[in-house]
Amino acid sequence: MHKITVNGAVLAYDEAGTGSPVVLLHAGIADRRMWRGQVPALAARHRVIVPDLRGYGDSELPPTPFAHHDDVAGLLDALDLPRAALVGCSFGGSVAIDTALAHPDRVSALALFDTAVSGNEWSDEANDLWDGLVGEVDPDDFAAGAAGEVRFWVVGPGRQPADVDPGLVAFAQEMDQRALAAELALGAVEVGELSPPAIGRLGELRVPVLVTAGAADVPDISRLADRIAAEVPGAVRLPDVPDAAHLLPLERPEPVNAALLDFLS
Repeated sequence: MHKITVNGAVLAYDEAGTGSPVVLLHAGIADRRMWRGQVPALAARHRVIVPDLRGYGDSELPPTPFAHHDDVAGLLDALDLPRAALVGCSFGGSVAIDTALAHPDRVSALALFDTAVSGNEWSDEANDLWDGLVGEVDPDDFAAGAAGEVRFWVVGPGRQPADVDPGLVAFAQEMDQRALAAELALGAVEVGELSPPAIGRLGELRVPVLVTAGAADVPDISRLADRIAAEVPGAVRLPDVPDAAHLLPLERPEPVNAALLDFLS
C-alpha cells in the first residue's frame, strides 16, 4: 500500500506494472480490494493504480469540502500523469464518468462495469425489489446493513445466497461494513456533486467507452448500461455476463480481464 496527498487528503492506493496508466475505481459497497482479480492481469501491460476513494478503505476523510471526481484528477496530478484510462464499478463507474465530464483532458478511456450514473433515479421496480429482499434495516447496525446490501447487490434478486460462492459473500460483507461506516462519515462532509449531473450529459463523452453488467444484477443496472451505449458516441456494449451480479470484476475476473485487455489495447 502507498499513500499520497491529494487535494488535502491522504489517499491510500496500490500500484503495479508499467505502461499506459489505468486507474481502477471501486464500488460504493467495497474498497480497492475488490480489484484483486484484475491487478495481476492488467499489470502485465499497464501501470495499474488502485485507490481507495476519500473516506473509504485506508484513505482519510478531512472535514473539508471535496468532490470525488476532483480527487481522481488530483491523484493523476500527484502521480504526474497527464491522462489515464478509468475503470469503474458501480459508484466507481459514476465517479469515472463524472471525472471524464469535469476533466475531459485527463481521461483517455472509460470501462464501466455495473455502473451507476450521477443524477440517475432508481425505478419503482428496484425500490420494490429492495423492500421485498431486504426491507427496513437499522442504519446503525453495519453488520445487518451489509448483509442486506450484499443480498441485494452481490447475490442479486434472481439468485439465492446458496447459489453464490460463500467466500465471495463473506468478503463482500466485510468490505461493505467498512463502506457503510465510510458513508456515515461522508454524510457529515460537504461532498460536491457534478452539476449538471452526468445522466443528462452522456452524449458529451468523447472517449472510448466500454460498458457491461452482470446478468444477475438488479435490472436497472443493465438498462443503465443500455442507455450509456445508446447515448455515448461509439460506446461498446458487451453482453451481460451470466451468473454474476453487481461486483462483476470480483465475481467473474476472467471475462472482465479479457474484455479490459482487449479494450485497453
